Amino acid sequence: MFKNYFKIAIRQLHKQRMYSIIKIGGFALSIAACLLIALFISNELSYDKSIPGKEYIYRVFASYNDNGTIEKGTSFQPPFAKAIKKDFSEIELSGRLMPNTLFPGAGSNYIRRTDQQENTYEPGFTYADQSILDILQLPMLYGKREHALDRPNTMVISKKKADKYFPNQNPVGRTMFLNDDKNKTYTIAAVMEDFPATSHLQYDYFLTLSGIELWPGEQTGWRSSNYPVYIKLRPGTNVTSFEKKLTDDVLKNYIIPTMKEDGDKDADNEAKKSFLYLQPVTDIHLKSFDINDGLPHGDIRFVWLFGSIAFFILVIASANFINLSTAKSANRAKEVGLRKVVGSYKGSLVKQFLTESLLFSFLSCAIGLLMAILLLPYFNTLAAKSLVIPFNAWWFIPMMIAAASIIGFFAGLYPSFYLASFNPIEVLKGQLSRGSKNSVLRNGLVVFQFTISTILIISTFIIYNQMNYILNKDLGFEKDQVVQVQGTNTLGKEVKNFKSELLKLPDIKSVSISDYLPINESKRNGNTFYNEGKTKEESGVDTQFWIVDVDYIKTMGMKIIKGRNFSSEMVSDSQAVVINQTLANKLNLKDPIGKRITNTGGIFNVVGVVQDFNFESMKDKVGGLCMHLGNSSSIVSVKVGTGDMKNLISSITSVWKKFTPSQPIRYAFMDESFANMYADVQRTGSIFTSFALLAIIIACLGLFALSAFMAEQRSKEIGIRKVLGASTGNITALLSVEFLKLVLIAIVIASPIAWWAMNKWLQDFAYRINISWWVFLFAAMMAVLIALITVSFQSVRAALTNPIKNLRSE
Repeated sequence: MFKNYFKIAIRQLHKQRMYSIIKIGGFALSIAACLLIALFISNELSYDKSIPGKEYIYRVFASYNDNGTIEKGTSFQPPFAKAIKKDFSEIELSGRLMPNTLFPGAGSNYIRRTDQQENTYEPGFTYADQSILDILQLPMLYGKREHALDRPNTMVISKKKADKYFPNQNPVGRTMFLNDDKNKTYTIAAVMEDFPATSHLQYDYFLTLSGIELWPGEQTGWRSSNYPVYIKLRPGTNVTSFEKKLTDDVLKNYIIPTMKEDGDKDADNEAKKSFLYLQPVTDIHLKSFDINDGLPHGDIRFVWLFGSIAFFILVIASANFINLSTAKSANRAKEVGLRKVVGSYKGSLVKQFLTESLLFSFLSCAIGLLMAILLLPYFNTLAAKSLVIPFNAWWFIPMMIAAASIIGFFAGLYPSFYLASFNPIEVLKGQLSRGSKNSVLRNGLVVFQFTISTILIISTFIIYNQMNYILNKDLGFEKDQVVQVQGTNTLGKEVKNFKSELLKLPDIKSVSISDYLPINESKRNGNTFYNEGKTKEESGVDTQFWIVDVDYIKTMGMKIIKGRNFSSEMVSDSQAVVINQTLANKLNLKDPIGKRITNTGGIFNVVGVVQDFNFESMKDKVGGLCMHLGNSSSIVSVKVGTGDMKNLISSITSVWKKFTPSQPIRYAFMDESFANMYADVQRTGSIFTSFALLAIIIACLGLFALSAFMAEQRSKEIGIRKVLGASTGNITALLSVEFLKLVLIAIVIASPIAWWAMNKWLQDFAYRINISWWVFLFAAMMAVLIALITVSFQSVRAALTNPIKNLRSE
């Protein structure tokens, strides 16, 4: 019996080729999209799942309520980790990382073996406590994890770096130089397995924190916060109760006393705004979008978003299948009637039609899988991933078979029962000859499809405009035509001579030496500033404290709005600072020039106020900033005035080789570095746009087939109208207007949903576009235009058909 069902299904597929192609093609596209999205979601959800004992490992983060604005961060004081390990029996282990580039050696370095001469630039450095290795239970290929970072000047490197610098050797005990500092050698204590791609930690070098101190007393002071802290709890600990206990005791025993020592009379009230929380290590990648941790990570909201898109794409394809199956019912009506007359049961007819549905589904899954294989390289580039289709996994093929069966069964369930329920008497009398022309279900599905399509059009347009706004907004500094020469700290005292030589080149406007730049991955240094003499009366202002040189403001194209810039001719400028407007406002300095402000490092004289500029992501408001003269020499920024960048880079490289011939130059363009700050948002927008376009195409395929069917069903009506004098335009309008009504209903439903969703998304940005009414008008016009183009082809074709052909059988 099944063989017979299968033969009939093949015949129907061949008989209705156009509709079959659209059914299978739409399903195949949806399955390819769903498969790619499923691979993406599976990858995102797998982060840090391989860590042994992961259910007991947490990262500590702090939350502070700043007048209604919730700020979250992962930087803690140097003694924090040891203090909580000592004070709380619930903590089995605690440890610190130090990836902050405030520490020399963290972030990126030039590195080489001590028995070689040529340096290699490498990212992926962090300082770490020995206990971090123990918490994460990092597996070692050479050496022992225990005590690997206990001693000063030791390091643990990854397998791939061991293979690079010590091929086919055990590098334990070998030594390396960082940044050509021959006064300090690092001994390799162990070689660890490479971090998997699905780890939020992607470091190749762990440098010991033993013996490290940024300044005298730094490791015992509670006034600076630079260290992310990880802990391992003992089994059975109630996390919620422990968070409250941790917050209360740390504030009471350490934070409030330190604030009171500094003369803060409002310490108790300020402390009430602070809370400590524990974040499971498996949540860090996807649930840290509102935590300032400096790490690249995903966003659980986008996982849900892409999952929803996959679901809707599949539903749209299923709607096409149901629409076409029920609409084509007239073509199967007599078949059903005759089968029932000769003894077929309703159950056997349902099985017949479900077999056809399953055949469509399995063909679609096979073609969809092939499409996914072909599209995967493009998708990997788009998503910055290295996804692979898991053919080797035992569950993959059974899962695909199960998915094809489930999709085919549910997509064909309603059409099967609908077709099998025809009354044979009515069918054979010709009462179903018009088919399901006025089906409420069919119209509802068309409205649903175009509601989703319109939401996607509106969302895509708003996402594009927001990104365009960010990348082209007046930032308060000039990011274009600035070349960043990196790793210049290896030049030592020669860095100033390097700057002087660069200034001799034509087409170079100015040069600045400073690691602190208004882009991600440059150095940061948080401080608290007060008005002089007001440390016991006023709350301090959290501020970035940047070391710059006299040419920094000029090179960055920043604007002095009050006072003056630094001057190399004024000795007193060693204690001078230039602040931004935000810091002046927060310190209530109406006339800031000549005023004195203070932090734990000294008292400074304000000589200038610079116009606010965005030095962090545009998702955040501009914070306080204080710049002072000093030595911070890892990056030299060069402001150029030429379009011939190739020759200029060649000239800069020639100067570089005079100073350090054994070390290759490394440079970047500031505008590109700025754009990289938003690479994740741009990638998300590109993925969203691609799948939105796919959903619209699938919806249009269904509309195209449906309009073709409607034209076919009304062919005699069209012939009569043409004989009676109707024009091509009249016929086209007649066939198009029904679909346009449905599209307009979809637009009315979609607009408020899209407005709500995009407002939620834009809340992440401190600087955002306003959603204007014309966005919805534009989307409506697009939806109508798409529908018109889709429907009009069949409408015009039907209108141009010779009426004699349609009326020949009358």
